[in-house]
Amino acid sequence: MKLELEIFAVDTDEETRAGRRFRFAIVDSDKPGGYPRNFVCLLPSRVTEVGKSNSVFLSIFGNKSLEQAKLLLVKALKKERNAEIINEIERRLELLGPKTVMQVKCRSCGKVFEPKRARRYSRVLCQGCINKRYSKSQ
Repeated sequence: MKLELEIFAVDTDEETRAGRRFRFAIVDSDKPGGYPRNFVCLLPSRVTEVGKSNSVFLSIFGNKSLEQAKLLLVKALKKERNAEIINEIERRLELLGPKTVMQVKCRSCGKVFEPKRARRYSRVLCQGCINKRYSKSQ
């Protein structure tokens, strides 16, 4: 089974979402015939652990799904010439990579720490400075 990616650009409606979306179809090039016959599955934009998602891609490739997705995307990146598609492939490769830990510098002491709540309210003081500033024994 020789797997390759077929990338399709789909223009979306202006009512729902303007722009282009891309679909990544995994095809078996060993099978005779064109795209509809040699279709295996669609490549999801995010690959999670087996059991957390009911994706066909995960059921086919199992534990090796992350490596297979990276391999297919890197192969497609080497062959592709269109700038829009190259950007989309690079974006998907970044999504497959490990998440980076967000670290913030304390405004009081300058110590670098990982905030507990990174999205809603940004913390600008580390726990030690918060304890010093707002302790009850003032």
